[in-house]
Amino acid sequence: MVVNTDDATCARLRGVLGTGKLNLSLRLKIVLLAALPLVVAMLAIGALIIEQSKNLSDKQIATLERSLLEAKKAELRYYIALALNSIEHIYRHAKADDAEAKARARVILNDLSYGPDGYFFVYDYKGNSLVHPRQAFRVGKNWWDLKDAKGNLVIQNLIAQAKKGGGYYRYMWERPSASSLSEKIGYAVGLEKWRWMIGTGLYMDDISARVDELKAEVTGQIRQVFILISILSFAAVSAVFATGVYLALRENRQAALSQKRLTRRIVEAQEEERSRVARELHDGISQNLSSVKYTLELAGILLNKNRKGVLPALEKGTQGVTRAIREVRRISRDLRPGMLDDLGLLPSLHSLAADFSERTGIKVKIDAASLAEDMPRGTRTTLFRVAQESLTNIERHSGAKNVELKLGCTKNWIYLDVKDDGHGFDFDEMRKSAGPESGIGLKNMRERLAHIGGRLKLVSSANGTLVKAQLPASRG
Repeated sequence: MVVNTDDATCARLRGVLGTGKLNLSLRLKIVLLAALPLVVAMLAIGALIIEQSKNLSDKQIATLERSLLEAKKAELRYYIALALNSIEHIYRHAKADDAEAKARARVILNDLSYGPDGYFFVYDYKGNSLVHPRQAFRVGKNWWDLKDAKGNLVIQNLIAQAKKGGGYYRYMWERPSASSLSEKIGYAVGLEKWRWMIGTGLYMDDISARVDELKAEVTGQIRQVFILISILSFAAVSAVFATGVYLALRENRQAALSQKRLTRRIVEAQEEERSRVARELHDGISQNLSSVKYTLELAGILLNKNRKGVLPALEKGTQGVTRAIREVRRISRDLRPGMLDDLGLLPSLHSLAADFSERTGIKVKIDAASLAEDMPRGTRTTLFRVAQESLTNIERHSGAKNVELKLGCTKNWIYLDVKDDGHGFDFDEMRKSAGPESGIGLKNMRERLAHIGGRLKLVSSANGTLVKAQLPASRG
């Protein structure tokens, strides 16, 4: 048989090519099969990271929202306290049916305000409006059955809170500066002798905006992480297993850094909110009260020349305003002492120690010979808060007579030691007897130090307690 050599060569070539195609296809299948578990594993890891990040972010956002809401509630309590102080000299001496005293109190409350949307309202326990400076048409009418846009009985619920001794209630109400409905949190207390409910409220728009902004930022970060993980997963089909593992670990580190930045931002947001409230208290209410004080003093001088019996009352009112001014300044300083930003840490600590000694009778000695005053703002704030919380714990629990604050710095660290000569405490016994809210101050100190790379140590015995805080010298 004769075989054409050209045909035989072509046949061999087709066989070789066919084998090569088979081997190539097999290798591709093997690679794909080997890469598939890697892709699945990376997708699973990515989904887990995203879920954990989302859960943690939701918790941190909820914590921020609670912190902002608590700040609102505290602010409302301060405003109501100021309103009550403004009419206390009338209410204390008035009888239940003293119409003249009630009228004077209504005039004072009607003139009180704070900010563009801050005012006080008064209703009797039957729902009749007595004072409402921003909606005068309500005065003199009964609003017992008034409902908000969600169907809530606003006046009934506020009066119920007042009868309980004071409480909060959230409802929808028209915002005076915008003429639109917004969610509002109100705080109401009762004057039982007159059967009055006095209340005020703050709108929740700023809290909602802050939370929505943070949620949008977190969602964007999670979306970016998901997109990046998806791209890396598809790229891993042609990559080796080690490269895939490396990329997954890198994404895990990025997610951890993102969580750390979010935690830091929450702490900074709390300080920003404290600074804002402190400025409003100091620059707004305090200045107004100072003006009232000077006016009362001038009125006292003038009336002293012409009438008798008026001056003691004016002097008493002046003393009340002076106490209110002192209280507002104390609140402002506790929230965020302006001296901390203007003059630095050491003057702020001296002021804190002086106020603490004056209030408690406990002597405080400050040793800061080697303290550097050019430290970052975050470091100053953290050290001040640790000292503030430590003194609070000493006042409440230690029974100490002397306290020593020692500050200093080394090449790499800034440290603060707070030592007292109280009776100390036992850590194990404290853990056994601690309630659900016990140890919050200590936890706050640890978290503040931890998020900027610091550390906290406590040593306690029958001779006293030592709190040692250390922060990196280069961090702020």
